[in-house]
Amino acid sequence: QVQLVESGGGLVEAGGSLRLSCAAAGRIGNVNAMEWYHQVPGKERELVASISRDGTTNYADSVKGRFTISGDVAKNLVFLQMNSLKPEDTAVYYCAGVLPFTRRRVWGQGTQVTVSS
Repeated sequence: QVQLVESGGGLVEAGGSLRLSCAAAGRIGNVNAMEWYHQVPGKERELVASISRDGTTNYADSVKGRFTISGDVAKNLVFLQMNSLKPEDTAVYYCAGVLPFTRRRVWGQGTQVTVSS
């Protein structure tokens, strides 16, 4: 069953903003990091941003300066503030928790973000 739940997606004009949220539906336990990915049909799921237990953040080059990841990794809570959105940001966005040792990902169900021209 789904253990993480995303929300906040929707339809927005280019240049607009959205804030995505992800929270655990149940107890997941310790994770090394929380991550945001996006995926379009027929293409691989791509890492957008991550935040580690010590608060270190990492971003894909395509979103640097526009997106900000934040949250509480220990509580399996993560946000993605998306500003200056572009049509190429259109995708399904997924959050993931990275489990220790195995590095298995626990996934959310995804939330659709559509940016119009």
